[in-house]
Amino acid sequence: MTASHPFPTRQELAYRSTDGMDVFLLWCPDDDSLAVVVIDENADSVEFVVTAGEALDVFEHPYAYAAFRGMDVGDRPLPAAA
Repeated sequence: MTASHPFPTRQELAYRSTDGMDVFLLWCPDDDSLAVVVIDENADSVEFVVTAGEALDVFEHPYAYAAFRGMDVGDRPLPAAA
C-alpha cells in the first residue's frame, strides 16, 4: 500500500525575503501550474495561482497584483521587489 499525498509536490523556482515577508514562486509539475505564496512575519499567508506570463510580475509585486485584481488581503504592506 502506498500513501497518497493530499497536496501535489511543488518546486521552488524563486524566493526572496523583504521586510519580514517571504515570497515564493512555486511550480507544480503534476499539473504544470504556478503559484506565488507570500508569508509574513506572523506566519499569515496568501497564495495566488498565476499564469506563466504574469508569474514574475506577481512574484515581484504580489499585493499590487492583488489590489489590481480587487482581492482583499487586509492591511498588509506591499513588499518591495528585491
